[in-house]
Amino acid sequence: MERAVFDRMAEQDEVHWWYVARRQILHDLIAREVRLPELARILEIGCGTGHNFEMLRGFGRLDAIEVDGEARALASRRLGHAVASSPLPDLNGIPDRTYHLVALLDVLEHVDGDEAALESIAAKLAPGGRILVTVPAYQWMWSAHDVAHHHKRRYSRASLRAVAQAAGLRVQRIGYFNSLLFPVAAAARIAGRVIGKKGSDDRLPPAPLNTLLRAIFGLERHLIGRVSLPAGVSLFAVLAPRSTR
Repeated sequence: MERAVFDRMAEQDEVHWWYVARRQILHDLIAREVRLPELARILEIGCGTGHNFEMLRGFGRLDAIEVDGEARALASRRLGHAVASSPLPDLNGIPDRTYHLVALLDVLEHVDGDEAALESIAAKLAPGGRILVTVPAYQWMWSAHDVAHHHKRRYSRASLRAVAQAAGLRVQRIGYFNSLLFPVAAAARIAGRVIGKKGSDDRLPPAPLNTLLRAIFGLERHLIGRVSLPAGVSLFAVLAPRSTR
């Protein structure tokens, strides 16, 4: 990602509607779909500034990886111990068969070899472990936002399922989210292409609008994993090795 994107993440990740509501949604999705043991080992790959740590630590002992040095330093302070710098797909120094949950939250779209990345992550799972993936949806929604975030691609439900299966993983649950705001987001992305908009669209909106967007997006915490939403700005998938039931 561009340096400015990391800087905004550090400034806004505790208040911006997208971060706040998304954490609520992912918390409820993990609680419903991933049966974690009491002393679960959790790994977040591509943790950025560590904005998901508080949510993930509610499920067990957390380790993390981040390749950007400045973001990693902030994340290490938040985590209370060193965040690793091992890039995908090698994950050097990360032990195999260790983690009950590996979270890959808006990271896979940054990786050149997404299939190889998922294969490598699968080797880090403890017996019964799961991978939680989130990615941006629909290649036709490609915009300056994707360029600023250094995305390689966006996904459809079919393409995310296909790369997971090619990596030897079983798709336990897959679906769209950020669906209630999808018509607005899609219109904004299309309009941005028409007028030649540059840069990311992740700046903090005025407080009343931020509160409204957080409330609308947050409503989906009651739906995700229970109702199959027909479209959305993002996709999630819960993945398991094919031999796991």
